Amino acid sequence: MLCCFTLKLTNMATIFETRLIGNIGKDATVKSMEKGVIAVNFPVAHNKNWKDKRTGEQRTKTTWVNCTIWKREGANMRILDFLKKGTLVEITGTPFAKGYLQEDNTVKTEIRLNVSRTNILRPSGGSLRKDEEFFDFDENEFDSETTDTSRALEELEQDLF
Repeated sequence: MLCCFTLKLTNMATIFETRLIGNIGKDATVKSMEKGVIAVNFPVAHNKNWKDKRTGEQRTKTTWVNCTIWKREGANMRILDFLKKGTLVEITGTPFAKGYLQEDNTVKTEIRLNVSRTNILRPSGGSLRKDEEFFDFDENEFDSETTDTSRALEELEQDLF
């Protein structure tokens, strides 16, 4: 599995972006928000495999990344047909960490990703047709429509989480 961070310089501005390839952990859920915004949430597992030098055993560490695709009410929701448990995806988006307090008063942090692009590499329980390399969805409906995207998404996330 692959996870990488990219810092791009574009006209003197920086963009912090992450690309992640992994399997979806459970079917996507949809939550309607204020102002006609819809949040599509799904977890993606990133597995790191290595051989333990002391014991010679194969080891795996799984990191879960909670992903959100932001849509407008009435938008094309075809992506939901593919965001199923077990589907292999390549996703690109803006990462951030979110802290929360557990019931036992310990602070935990989760990794989150606001998804801007989704590629379906292998659907759950099957393979792609011979003529299809992958399904490609450009998901970020907010970049060109608002100049204050980050603040709008932060306000929506507070309602969501």
